Amino acid sequence: MADELGTVHGDNGRARHAVVIGGSVAGLLAARVLADHAQRVTVVERDRFPHEPEPRPGVPQGRHTHVLLEGGQRALEKLLPGAVDELRAQGAPVVGMPEDVVQWQGGTWFRRTAATSPLFTGTRPRLEQLIRRRVLADPRIGTLEGTEAVGLTGDAARVRGVLLRSRGAGRGKEPRELEADLVVDASGRGSRAPEWLAAIGAEPPHEETIETGLGYATRLYRNPMAGEGTDCLGYFVVPNPAQTYGGVIMPVEEGLHLVTLSGLRGDAPPADEAGFEEFASRLPHPVVREWLAKAEPVSGVHGFRGTANVRRRYDRPGRRPAGFLATGDALCAFNPIYGQGMAVAAIAAVALRDALADPRRTPTTRRVQRALLDASRQAWDISAGSDKGMPGAVGNAVRSSPADRPATWYLGRVQARYTGDPVVGEAFRSVLALVNPVSVLFAPRVARAVLLGPVPDTPAGPPMWRETPDG
Repeated sequence: MADELGTVHGDNGRARHAVVIGGSVAGLLAARVLADHAQRVTVVERDRFPHEPEPRPGVPQGRHTHVLLEGGQRALEKLLPGAVDELRAQGAPVVGMPEDVVQWQGGTWFRRTAATSPLFTGTRPRLEQLIRRRVLADPRIGTLEGTEAVGLTGDAARVRGVLLRSRGAGRGKEPRELEADLVVDASGRGSRAPEWLAAIGAEPPHEETIETGLGYATRLYRNPMAGEGTDCLGYFVVPNPAQTYGGVIMPVEEGLHLVTLSGLRGDAPPADEAGFEEFASRLPHPVVREWLAKAEPVSGVHGFRGTANVRRRYDRPGRRPAGFLATGDALCAFNPIYGQGMAVAAIAAVALRDALADPRRTPTTRRVQRALLDASRQAWDISAGSDKGMPGAVGNAVRSSPADRPATWYLGRVQARYTGDPVVGEAFRSVLALVNPVSVLFAPRVARAVLLGPVPDTPAGPPMWRETPDG
């Protein structure tokens, strides 16, 4: 593990070549970073990249509601300057939290005070297309499309490349080898890298899991009456242990909206059209069902069930080879309901860039892998921490320790106040948006409101209009 990364020091004078498995957001942004440290980078992708911004099989959740959190926006801008302005110019809506959203959580409606946390709510295929176009314009980065990785070459000391097979070639066809000094697994939550490592004599990582059985379904709508009787841009009903149904309506490009409904194990929304809209009646308020009654569906219903939190601990000591890294969902996959995946992919790419460029430390595989895991740690704490408390949650990381109790107590007071206290709300949203560390919740002004301030008044019903400056 102490060997230096192959992208920095190739063996025997060979060309410095990095291979990235997976051409989604995490893989493309990793390739962008590696192009500054390798003579060439190859992105291996199972799909054929579409010419237009449309969903593809390798991103099964691509038809569902996505948001790009503010922390992800900042990271993306560091990697691809001007990308955020380009997103806006392409029509990706910007929704300011809490001002632009009618939101319910834990029996409370949020005050719609001034926005402090912007979300991009455009469709994922458009964002992927923008990133793909920008990244693949670099002549140092090439692609192998319609090609799947089926293994690694090398041994427990060092990975030497990947084994590839063309899609549709059949299981009996002998895979071909693509040599590499560094292999980055960005193949998603279904990564088979643990098996591949075991096959070359290395030790697969320990996996931490928390799974609530959450399932969701999404449909695209046009609602010409969306702004009638309100100035909000979207709606968000957040599930919790006492109320396990969720619903979100968010604007996307071309005046359309995506509607996603969710439920837990055995009680998830159906994928048939009539059942989907009936399911909205289970939410604790009819505001979403009323919106749907005025809207026109423009797509079928698409379901998704792969929502477990899974973290693979490649950072821990073990018999693992140099020249192999994991990033994105292949390293740490979150329950998608928290909207963190794309942001963490960008934040991790910035962490990769900083670790490789750090003049104070040799970029060993283990050190860089630890930096990638650290980049996902806050998002994991948010999603896994929330899912631990959901009824029926299972997995080897569900149990809390006694040391968690003071933080849980304090966080409970934060959550009781952030719905209506602008000071607490701004701080907590900055944590959820992956902009500030959790320590911001203990800043004197925030701690005073959390520990000494009363639970603030909040709207008695859905706040259909923004608050005016005088309240």
